Amino acid sequence: MTGFTIATFNVKNLIGPGREYYRFEQYTQEEYAWKEDWLASQLTAMNPDIVGFQEIFEEEALSDVIKGADDRGRASNAASLPGKRAGYAKKAIFRKLEYAPYDGAELAFAPNIADAGPGERRPGLATLSRFGFAGEPEVIQLLDPPVDVPFHHLGGGDAGSYQIKRLSRPILKVRVPVGDTVVTVFNAHLKSKLGEFVRPQGARFSPEVDLLRYHAEGRAMGFLRAALRRMAEAWVLRREVLAELDKGRPVIVLGDMNDNEHSVTTEIVSGETPFVNYAWMRRHDATAPDDRYSDQEAAQIRESVERVRLHSAEKLFVRKSLRDMVYTSAFGGVFESIDAILMSRHFHPDWDGHIAEMDYFSVFNDHITDGIHPEAPYNKLASDHGQIMAHLRLV
Repeated sequence: MTGFTIATFNVKNLIGPGREYYRFEQYTQEEYAWKEDWLASQLTAMNPDIVGFQEIFEEEALSDVIKGADDRGRASNAASLPGKRAGYAKKAIFRKLEYAPYDGAELAFAPNIADAGPGERRPGLATLSRFGFAGEPEVIQLLDPPVDVPFHHLGGGDAGSYQIKRLSRPILKVRVPVGDTVVTVFNAHLKSKLGEFVRPQGARFSPEVDLLRYHAEGRAMGFLRAALRRMAEAWVLRREVLAELDKGRPVIVLGDMNDNEHSVTTEIVSGETPFVNYAWMRRHDATAPDDRYSDQEAAQIRESVERVRLHSAEKLFVRKSLRDMVYTSAFGGVFESIDAILMSRHFHPDWDGHIAEMDYFSVFNDHITDGIHPEAPYNKLASDHGQIMAHLRLV
């Protein structure tokens, strides 16, 4: 094997027909059949070796989608590929056309511990690998001990703290054998930007959701809660990534970050971007105005930052192709990327110790609209996210 593909796919609320997932929300038999068919078609077109799925309520429904993709793929192979005896059968174009069924592939499913009864379901996620898994998949959601985020006193006194005891959705960690190495793959779906509103005890709903009595201050607090939770979840993911990097393991993070590539959320997950030279900076323990880091110390700092940094597959593609055409989400006329594939320097061509390079980056977003397109209602039955896939070649 010289190469492999890895993708992320937010399927938007995958659950069987007639099952109420959110209040009053469910699929009819016809809607589910349409959705399953579309998802299978998209998976066939992507044909990834490793893929992380988000918003999975039921493993059985996802298994149906995978089977549907295999059925489509086999039919496509029969119609498109020449027989092995044909003299032109080995041409590269037929390798591109060939679909590889997921026979023998392994599927890891991480249900959400907050998943409840009808109308109060909460989605989990799943990872599918043609190469199987090395060891048992790990699910991270309950935090024991909780994560406490203390705030600086800013002049004295107790400035308070923020605490998170569990993640809104699980993080799924798997180790995938690829060629002669094993890659740690994290699949994550961080808290959305939708406001998080507190429902008073005994009340049917939160005051902030009553738009006839618009509560601007309360809604702003809801957005603050969502942002705090999303960034705390990003830090938990970052902590898990660092533990793997400290063991010298290649790491790929994929999933729905619910924030764009320039956000603080993504920066927390991927790490800092180092300065070109730290020798101009005044030392942290300076005793004089010109007490700065030496060239040797500057090199040490830069290596410390680079060693644990993750790199966006999208950014590597844009740098390579000299264009910026990527988006995976559209809302209110804003088209942006909130889904990501982030890779440790083991996959970066500029690092001497890299084990693979990215040859191409695919974006499947033709179905994305911001709600004004005539087909938008049907796209809601498909997915409200575009899918992205990195094509990696082992070196």
